[in-house]
Amino acid sequence: MTRVIATHEVKDRAHWLASPKRAEVFATIGATNIRLFTDPQNPNLVGISVDVPDVGALFEAMESPEFAAAMEHDGVLADTVKLLTEA
Repeated sequence: MTRVIATHEVKDRAHWLASPKRAEVFATIGATNIRLFTDPQNPNLVGISVDVPDVGALFEAMESPEFAAAMEHDGVLADTVKLLTEA
C-alpha cells in the first residue's frame, strides 16, 4: 500500500465533509484508511489521505467519469487538485 495525499479547494467544506461519494469511488480501487483534513485558515482548502494498492490505478481512476462525477458532487474544484505520494 502506498499513502497518497491530495489537497484541493472545495465550494462548500461542510458538504464535502459530509459526502459519502469519495469513499464509494475510492473503494472501487481498493483504497483504505481514508482521512480528511481541513485548513483552519482557509475554509475552502481541504485534504485527504488514502492508502492505495496501486498508484497507477489511482491516477487512471482520477481521469474516469466516475471520479469526475464524485468530485463534481462533492464540490471539488478539479483544477486545484495536487497529489503527493509517499516517498
